[in-house]
Amino acid sequence: MSHTAHIPSHRKPRRNASTSALRAGVAGGVLSTIAVAGAAGPAQAEPVTQTIEMPTITAGLSTTVAASAEATQQIAQDLETQAQEDAAASSAAKDAKKAKAEAVRKAEAKKKAEAAAKAKAEAAERASRAAERTTLQPATGSSSSGTTTAATTSYSSNATGSAASVVAFARAQVGDAYVSGGTGPNSWDCSGLVQAAFRTVGVDLPRVSQSQSTAGTQVSLSNLQPGDILYWGGAGSAYHVGIYVGGGQFVGAQNSSTGVVQRPLDYDMPTGAVRVL
Repeated sequence: MSHTAHIPSHRKPRRNASTSALRAGVAGGVLSTIAVAGAAGPAQAEPVTQTIEMPTITAGLSTTVAASAEATQQIAQDLETQAQEDAAASSAAKDAKKAKAEAVRKAEAKKKAEAAAKAKAEAAERASRAAERTTLQPATGSSSSGTTTAATTSYSSNATGSAASVVAFARAQVGDAYVSGGTGPNSWDCSGLVQAAFRTVGVDLPRVSQSQSTAGTQVSLSNLQPGDILYWGGAGSAYHVGIYVGGGQFVGAQNSSTGVVQRPLDYDMPTGAVRVL
């Protein structure tokens, strides 16, 4: 063989441009077909699982979350405090209402007790007067009656001014009934008559005989003047009172048997006397 003889090359023959273009077109068509087929495939194809990245908590977001939590906590504390204050106010109101009711109850009980004590004291005073005045019962018989009538008819008084008014009022009630606790106008007890007589001249005496026996200046029975208050028993503890009308006589509401009478002092000599006018 000649050294110049043609030696076949081992390289593959270079494709020309048209062949490459043709192959590229075929490949593109195949891929397009696959894409169209995939799009036209069934809708319920297997979902694609992928990882979702969570947002990153920045410093600003962290501050906002913390502020919101703090505000929520503060609101809860405020609500709790308000609830406690409301409960305390309600409890205080109930306690105040209960205390007021208790105070009213005690005041009413005290008032009733005082009224009962006063009524008991007055009843005891009336009972004492009724028991003690048994000595003031009029003597029976014609001689006593004659003496009383003579003393009454021979009566004369030199009372003047306010004393005359007191005497006139007392004498005007002679014949009225005696009623324990009576203050007129048609029935009296002893202190009720004396009090009413002095009220006609603007003098307001105590209601009971014990107090009336110390209402003025003590005077001796030998120095009596019309309008003096006579009392039986001790000064401050007298159980009966009457009015000296002059002429050695007195007027008094004696007892339920005699009523209001005018009698001489020696009918039942009083213990003492006080002068108010």
